[in-house]
Amino acid sequence: MSGEAPMCEMGPGEGKAKETSMAGRCRMSWYERYIQPCVVELLGSALFIFIGCLSVIENSPNTGLLQPALAHGLALGLIIATLGNISGGHFNPAVSLAATLIGGLNAVLLIPYLVSQLFGGLIGAALAKAVSPEERFWNASGAAFATVQDQGQVAAALGAEIILTMLLALAVCMGAINGKTQGPLAPFSIGFSVIVDILAGGGISGACMNPARAFGPAVMAGYWDFHWIYWIGPLLAGLFVGLLIRLFIGDEKTRLILKAR
Repeated sequence: MSGEAPMCEMGPGEGKAKETSMAGRCRMSWYERYIQPCVVELLGSALFIFIGCLSVIENSPNTGLLQPALAHGLALGLIIATLGNISGGHFNPAVSLAATLIGGLNAVLLIPYLVSQLFGGLIGAALAKAVSPEERFWNASGAAFATVQDQGQVAAALGAEIILTMLLALAVCMGAINGKTQGPLAPFSIGFSVIVDILAGGGISGACMNPARAFGPAVMAGYWDFHWIYWIGPLLAGLFVGLLIRLFIGDEKTRLILKAR
């Protein structure tokens, strides 16, 4: 059968040097496709959640929501601008779900991304606990989400998490993935969406928008009250945004940030 040989297939008579080179290319391709993005998602999630947790633990009562809002938003924008070209810069299971639905992430990578983000959340929260004074850490519930205190707040908090996360997921999908609207300012718009969300909804639900951000501090502080809100809300939002873009905008114009994806 005629045709080009696959990149990793060697023809007869080719030299050992070429064989070594091709083998290296095959290994590098596999590494770049599957391992490197997951490592970056773990690293980026750890950095983002470390900064986010510290901003809550060290927050001054005089600044209200401003300090956590700026710290979360600016940190996320900076990390996406720095690492986004390697993994897509999700650092959030809800965003990864939306990206998968519109063709911006290989479905095979969805679970590895989620696992990497959760482990990154654990690492970031653990580091925040390690460097924080014990009294401040516990006064802030370890930066776990403690806004919802009774059953009467659940409906409003869940609704807020869905709507706030939809804005964030739209900023990522339309600013960084969709070919019609993709632009170089995506990291800034994504970061600004987080700032706006926290300023607007922080008093209602805590404005988590990210199961990994909720999971790490919950483990470190042992605080699980109404924790499910911060999984169901963001994941539903990611599902809604993915379906919305796929049904009404179409995924024929979507493309991956990386050629390897």
